[in-house]
Amino acid sequence: MDGVTGEFERRSEALAHVARERFAGLVLLGSAAPAAAARRDEWSDHDFFMLAAPGSEAAVRDVRSWLPDPERLVLVAREGDIGFAAVYDDGHVFEFAAATAEELGGAIATGDVDIPVDDGSAAPLMAAAQARVAEAPAPDPVNEASLVLVKLLIGVGRARRGEHLVAGQFVHAWAVNHFARAVRGRLPVDGSVRDAIDPVRRFERDYPSLGADLRTVLAAPVEEAARGLYDLLRSTLEPGWEGFPTRAADVVAARLGWARS
Repeated sequence: MDGVTGEFERRSEALAHVARERFAGLVLLGSAAPAAAARRDEWSDHDFFMLAAPGSEAAVRDVRSWLPDPERLVLVAREGDIGFAAVYDDGHVFEFAAATAEELGGAIATGDVDIPVDDGSAAPLMAAAQARVAEAPAPDPVNEASLVLVKLLIGVGRARRGEHLVAGQFVHAWAVNHFARAVRGRLPVDGSVRDAIDPVRRFERDYPSLGADLRTVLAAPVEEAARGLYDLLRSTLEPGWEGFPTRAADVVAARLGWARS
């Protein structure tokens, strides 16, 4: 066992100890689950749910009172009502929810899951969370491709108005997410795990050539990136697909003054 692996597992056990001593359960997610150990690397973090019994919400959300190795914490931040992030002095990250099973009733879970501590509430919670993913409809590529065009049109408009920061969100974040969903819906890859949380996750593994093209496109300034993503959308998905929103794509190009490549 190398040092990185040993320290990772030590932290997992420290979390399990906290859960056994103070709370109702612990769910390790993604690379934190033992089944994912083979794919961990130095950048893997701990994603987990720390579950409290009803009535113990305040105690579980007093996270500084129970996080392992408190003397090594350099940052603890809150994300919403029940979400937290913590960073240790070696740069290791915890991202987690601290809540009751009822508060996590709408959670979704993709990938590997492990439940080292459970008072009986964690297993049904995670079964329901995984079922939501399995039952969720696959991405609608027509709708997703259409939303790429919408985000690009708005984003370029914002850039031309001088609002470059928000333009970057439209192009580099929102349009890219819809592009990834459109590709996954139209061109599914055998063995790919559809991530209901983040469609861009592992995109480069599933579509290596397209991922490289997308990286090149997004390295450009915002309007150039928007035009590159527009061209990539059409060249990747339009040929041979009657459902592609061709007329809308032509209107967007005309509105933005983009000649067809």
